Amino acid sequence: MTDGARLATRPGVAPREAATHCPYCALQCGMVLREARGRIEVLPREFPTNRGGLCQKGWTAAELLDHPERLTTPLLRDPATGELRPASWDAALDRVAAGIRTVQGGHGRDAVAVFGGGGLTNEKAYALGKFARVALRTRHIDYNGRWCMSSAAAAGIRSLGVDRGLPFPLADLGRAETLLLVGANPAETMPPLMRHLADQRERGGRLIVIDPRVTATARQADLHLQPLPGTDLAVANALLHIALTEGFIDRDYVAARTDGFDAVRRTVAGCWPAEVERLSGVPVADLEATARALGTAGSAIILTARGAEQHAKGVDTVTAFINLALALGLPGRPGSGYGCLTGQGNGQGGREHGQKADQLPGYRRIDDPAAREHVARVWGVPADDLPGPGVPAYRLLDSLGTPDGPRALLVFGSNPVVSAPRAARIESRLRDLDLLVVADFLRSETAELADVVLPVAQWAEEDGTMTNLEGRVLRRRALREPPPGVRTDLAVLADLATRLAAPVEFPTDPRTVFAELRRASAGGPADYAGVTWERIDADTGVFWPCPDPAGPDSPRLFADRFPTPDGRARFHPVTHRPAAEEVSVDYPLHLTTGRVLAQYQSGTQTRRVGALRRAAPGAFVELHPDLAARLGVADGDEVRVVSRRGELRAPARVTPTIRPDTVFAPFHWAGAARANSVTNDAVDPVSGMPEFKICAVRVERVES
Repeated sequence: MTDGARLATRPGVAPREAATHCPYCALQCGMVLREARGRIEVLPREFPTNRGGLCQKGWTAAELLDHPERLTTPLLRDPATGELRPASWDAALDRVAAGIRTVQGGHGRDAVAVFGGGGLTNEKAYALGKFARVALRTRHIDYNGRWCMSSAAAAGIRSLGVDRGLPFPLADLGRAETLLLVGANPAETMPPLMRHLADQRERGGRLIVIDPRVTATARQADLHLQPLPGTDLAVANALLHIALTEGFIDRDYVAARTDGFDAVRRTVAGCWPAEVERLSGVPVADLEATARALGTAGSAIILTARGAEQHAKGVDTVTAFINLALALGLPGRPGSGYGCLTGQGNGQGGREHGQKADQLPGYRRIDDPAAREHVARVWGVPADDLPGPGVPAYRLLDSLGTPDGPRALLVFGSNPVVSAPRAARIESRLRDLDLLVVADFLRSETAELADVVLPVAQWAEEDGTMTNLEGRVLRRRALREPPPGVRTDLAVLADLATRLAAPVEFPTDPRTVFAELRRASAGGPADYAGVTWERIDADTGVFWPCPDPAGPDSPRLFADRFPTPDGRARFHPVTHRPAAEEVSVDYPLHLTTGRVLAQYQSGTQTRRVGALRRAAPGAFVELHPDLAARLGVADGDEVRVVSRRGELRAPARVTPTIRPDTVFAPFHWAGAARANSVTNDAVDPVSGMPEFKICAVRVERVES
């Protein structure tokens, strides 16, 4: 057995193995599952992203396949007792179909909504979008990926013409002379990626990290900028100001390949580094050192992540860093560029093919008549029958159960009771529904509120494809069939479509669904027409866009032109503005949220794995020693973090790695420790991204 492999037990089956990918983050590490003598072994696999490495979550991923809390039968809410009780599949699906017909009959088609997840395969994300628009004919569909990369996606589209997390292979990070990470902590969120950063360091490269906390990643940096949360945009503009002043602008590149630079130049001319130091707390000397490291490097890469993006000005913040990258001539230059570190396993593919409120497959806009005609032809329905755009995730959830909002919600692969901002309000909205249906393999906090819970297959029990943070389309391969009583999401959607008399077929075979997806995406920005399962199997995945099965794929974008009408990138002037909620006498501190190494997302899966629970047993609140002393709080004391929306309780973790004016809480736990009870539901006006990363709070010691 490979060192560090983890096992999960199951009654004996014939020996088998499957080369697949980890079910967690967008790195999509290659792994092998081997089942023999009733035990499932996780082995690392050499793959370009993880290069044979796995993190603790990957090593333990198989433990959930036969977890004692695994759902294996549908559950129905007993109207007499209010309890969830086992039921047959026919009874459960009949209840869902009848509930949908009743709600839509009384309130219209848009009274039923769908909420998806960034962990669904491309096939399931595609089928879910098709189900919403064709079987339900509702405009209301969105997904939890809206809270992951939507700000970077919107900024990328308006500046570069396309949304692909990394427009170059991950290995390019190891070749960059200067690498700037903004709001990213891959040492904890995707540890195998650090192998590429190690390559960069071994080649003499310089790593710079911008983060309010001294994270595990920041400790490895040559330079760490520690700004006040919510001031990244000001920092980016100051860096461009310095680049202009010191002559680092690639004027030939700007003239030949971009438009709009003069307006940005005029805007950043007033972004004096001394003023930005006052706003952000980042010393002028550090701003200057960062600008010089980027401006003098032979190759440089700028990466943003959730720390910069999960703000009510997230699109503008990412735009400011893209402006900096364009001014330095980085996008499309060998070994250089701008990119975004996608978080969820299929956060990229999940939004490309129909889960977002305003998109059709292939990253087509749903309000584009030509896009509607193309997709409608593939689906075999009139284009006029397709609904129009819906609303972003938080607006959708916040409208549930209201007079003008949806009265029924179908949830696939998400847990908004824990993951949504202002979570207590969203929990209340879910309770107000006439019908809540949750498809999952564990009883999440959202499933506990459902009228119907449908047990669905896990990652190792179904074939399909995923698209990782590089835009690399990968194959997920099944090791075994789902347990008795469990169905795939595709089968659930097909059964419901039949009961609802949908006008077209909903295939249950993922290969068939992918073939349809390829046709639907053909000619769109995210063109998968040339991506086949056979082609993926013959190599280490296929990069989109790939329009021709016999032609090349696209591991690197922007070498000759940008995917805009004239082939040129666009500068956009953006200015700093305060957070949606500023500190006050009653709420004098800033709260920021994030992840820890051993847990993932809302914790539905990882909180049930023994080794991960032991490594990270519960929530905590980080406080700087100076702040703790002022509050009379010692390490381990229970504290209450209070905002205008709610409170969380957890033990204090006193550490100098956080700013004295800021506290930090991870968001993986439910109940009293739920960080999103406190977070702000203000959203970016362009992307719909909530302001997870900053709100005003006070901290109180809880007397024992």
